[in-house]
Amino acid sequence: MDKGFIDIHTHHEKPGVTSPGMAGVHPWDAEKSPMLPDFADCGIIGETGLDYAADVDRDAQERVFRAHLEAAEMMRKPVVLHVVRSFEPVMKILSEYRTYGVVFHGFTGSVQQAKRAFDAGYYLSFGERTLRSAKSREVITFAPAHLIFCETDDNPDIDIEEIYKEVASLRGTTVEELRKQTADNYRKLMRHDSLA
Repeated sequence: MDKGFIDIHTHHEKPGVTSPGMAGVHPWDAEKSPMLPDFADCGIIGETGLDYAADVDRDAQERVFRAHLEAAEMMRKPVVLHVVRSFEPVMKILSEYRTYGVVFHGFTGSVQQAKRAFDAGYYLSFGERTLRSAKSREVITFAPAHLIFCETDDNPDIDIEEIYKEVASLRGTTVEELRKQTADNYRKLMRHDSLA
């Protein structure tokens, strides 16, 4: 079933759906996986970032996050971020690097945080869990079309088209228009245009 949907962040790739190949050390694994993977064959570095709700040393998380950003800068690759209760430190650290595309996956931050991310040229991605957040649903209604993605994350049972339907409904558009827009966003992201 090739309908040309982009699933920007998934742990379960499906036929007919485009998902970027990623490699990275998740913040939850920052203490036990200090060595970075080989990024040569991945399209996007990640997921990476900071999770201040996790019982993982914050200094270790930051070291690994910075190592990912250094690699992304050197290789001119975009990054997909895992950000939990750490928006401010993540934004500060991002400002120290030249970026080639930044995607906040599973965004559940505030409207003010979303606006700051958009102002910096960063993408936000929305999935099943984020659609249960009233804040995320509000963000979807005003998000710039050229800075959004949809995702299934770690749920193997959800169809990406269902996410598109809900996001399109919140935005007052059609699934087809949203599909075309995210496909265009994906092409731009993977061209690695510098945002800094």
